[in-house]
Amino acid sequence: MSDHDAATPVLHHLGPGDLPMLLAVAPGLFDHTIAPDQARAFLESPLNRLVIATLAGQAVAFASATVLLHPDKPPALFVNELGTREAFQRREMGRAVLMAMIERARAEGCKGIWLGTEMDNAPARALYLSAGGQETVFSGYGWDGAFDD
Repeated sequence: MSDHDAATPVLHHLGPGDLPMLLAVAPGLFDHTIAPDQARAFLESPLNRLVIATLAGQAVAFASATVLLHPDKPPALFVNELGTREAFQRREMGRAVLMAMIERARAEGCKGIWLGTEMDNAPARALYLSAGGQETVFSGYGWDGAFDD
């Protein structure tokens, strides 16, 4: 698979050595400007995961996640966020990064993979269902701006 193939994204599982790649992501993919210290800390944590899809060298989609450890059960994976540049939405980019994240989590022994989205986010809900997710409803509670963007 070539990064120059206009239809197929190249998927990158980022780690501590990939900070320059993350910092080079053009504005507009993530909700906010990437903060170098936060990016470094995220990539250096062995429990964090980040997959970026590129086309012709441009980052077009990403998924970030965190492995959740429990004292009484196998690790689980919480998908923190998934984003796709508007020009690349509905072109399977979000699905590609999500499935790459899920495949890695399963290979690492995670026994539960989950995420949450707003009930009025129809495109995200359709994506997650099409990727084999099982929809359920639960209440969320937040403190200190947990649900602010």
